[in-house]
Amino acid sequence: MKRLFGYGVLVALGLAVVCFFAAPAVAFMGIRSAAQSQDIQGLQKLVDFDAVRVSLRPQLTQRPQAQTPPPSILRDPYGAIMRQFQTAPVLINRGPEPDNYLSPAALDALIRGQGRDAMNATQALRPDKQKAPFARPVYWSLNRARLAVPSKEGGRTVFTLERRGAYEWKLVHIGLPPEQATQPTTRR
Repeated sequence: MKRLFGYGVLVALGLAVVCFFAAPAVAFMGIRSAAQSQDIQGLQKLVDFDAVRVSLRPQLTQRPQAQTPPPSILRDPYGAIMRQFQTAPVLINRGPEPDNYLSPAALDALIRGQGRDAMNATQALRPDKQKAPFARPVYWSLNRARLAVPSKEGGRTVFTLERRGAYEWKLVHIGLPPEQATQPTTRR
């Protein structure tokens, strides 16, 4: 009886470890399913929209200064004080808004490998209409995981998920393929 109980505890522990490491992939599939079914409440549970907007904005405006964090008062006191006295730069709309990529149809298109063209998606495709490419793990740790979906034009879209609980993961960053990867190249 003790041996059977010991095997049961080992199986339960092994199952908990497998579920612990498989949770990001399950969350990614949940995002795909919620986007296909237009489930806004489901997407709100799986996507941190504010963090994804912040991650998309510098990629869409092509402004490198938007990607660098402001100077810290502890590491660079002079730079932090000078930044306070500088005038804020005028934001010029040089591209699409991050919200164009956050609709259920656009998220579905990103997961299906459409890359930067995903913002033009008007409605999500049903699962039986188009097969989505396989998302490959790029980075996996205890608190962060990155899954990459290859784009049809070249490049890849990288989805970063972050742990928010023992088995809860949220999408916090979308890395779009480079701009030149979306333009088809012609050979002469």
